[in-house]
Amino acid sequence: MKVVNNRAWLFVLPVVILVAFNALIPMMTVVNYSVQETFGNNVFFWQGLDWFIQLMRSERFHAALGRQFMFTGLILLIEVPLGVIIALSMPRKGFWVPVCLVTMALPMLIPWNVVGAMWNIFTLPDIGLLGYFLNHTLGIDYDMTQDPFAAWVTIITMDVWHWTSLVVLLSYAGLVSIPDAYYQAAKIDGASNWSVFRYIQLPKMKRVLTIAVLLRFMDSFNIYTEPFVLTGGGPGNSTTLLSIDLVKIALGQFDLGPAAAMSLIYFAITLLVSWLFYTLMTKDDAK
Repeated sequence: MKVVNNRAWLFVLPVVILVAFNALIPMMTVVNYSVQETFGNNVFFWQGLDWFIQLMRSERFHAALGRQFMFTGLILLIEVPLGVIIALSMPRKGFWVPVCLVTMALPMLIPWNVVGAMWNIFTLPDIGLLGYFLNHTLGIDYDMTQDPFAAWVTIITMDVWHWTSLVVLLSYAGLVSIPDAYYQAAKIDGASNWSVFRYIQLPKMKRVLTIAVLLRFMDSFNIYTEPFVLTGGGPGNSTTLLSIDLVKIALGQFDLGPAAAMSLIYFAITLLVSWLFYTLMTKDDAK
């Protein structure tokens, strides 16, 4: 009979307690604000579920949520396939392996606010290297400060540059863990490159791709710093994602009640969609 030793959890328990403590207190504060109204001086008035009802009927909230889902959907559609393709193209042995890995990791080492500032300067139409090249060399009318489409292309490109590396590194880790015996058997059977990818590499990468999709969904769905520094939510409200709109309501307008209600709905949507992603991607493992 196999004996299961769970004493290792004792080493993890202090961290779990600390994280739970740091998470529960802010959460209870948000819940408290979401059902009350305050005009300052620490005076509160009971509102019940009014803020939640108003948000569910708010066109502003629906528009910001739609932009957030569109941004996250585009990010996943681009970064996951692109990351897998790059990982498949990277060498498995030799001098270039550490060079490629370090190069891939470099964008992720740059702080989020610095990434936004870099791309803001890089894409300005008159003084930015990319903006000047597109406008004056290629003759493309590009101005992310005035054109909503250009602003969207810019924030998508920025995020792809910043975070595709995460998918690449996770996919590469899954690829190098595949034993050579699988490739030798496929070579003997005369399998094509597509067959090797479909029946050997992709199934073996399923777990790491699940992690990659979950991480990229949660991070892109809650992104704030990079697009705020880059566009400020403009031009107009074209790139005002739900996270940016939440900060505007909380700090700009100082409407703490609606902001708290929005943050709880935001949190619930993130948990629900993450759970759906995980359930769908691991349903075959449970069989």
